[in-house]
Amino acid sequence: MLKEFKEFAIKGNVVDLAVGVVIGGAFSKIVTSMVNDIIMPLVVTLTGGVNFTYLKVVIKEAHGKDSAVTINYGTFIQNSIDFLIVSFSIFLFIKLINKLKREKKSEIVETELKPSEEVLLLREIRDLLKK
Repeated sequence: MLKEFKEFAIKGNVVDLAVGVVIGGAFSKIVTSMVNDIIMPLVVTLTGGVNFTYLKVVIKEAHGKDSAVTINYGTFIQNSIDFLIVSFSIFLFIKLINKLKREKKSEIVETELKPSEEVLLLREIRDLLKK
């Protein structure tokens, strides 16, 4: 059973998945920082300084040791905006990666289709020998 586990753990898929999770976590921190530290201050400025997280409806006031019952719709709005910004940022990042992959692939295809000078010279010699 230990041998089977070792084979499973060493397989490329498990290692690829682990690397993806680690990189995803690091990328998540970058995107979260971009949203919280760069984009949201701009959104707050554009909305006149409204901070969505404090918006709420009080259903039951607090009396004594009881805590108030509230619907925190501002937090929901804030999380929705964060989700949209993060999703759009990831979309742009993936789009950039795909563009770079396409450019690299087209370079490879172009190189494969274009014969080298040596091949052209050998073809010329072959054609001359046929005559």
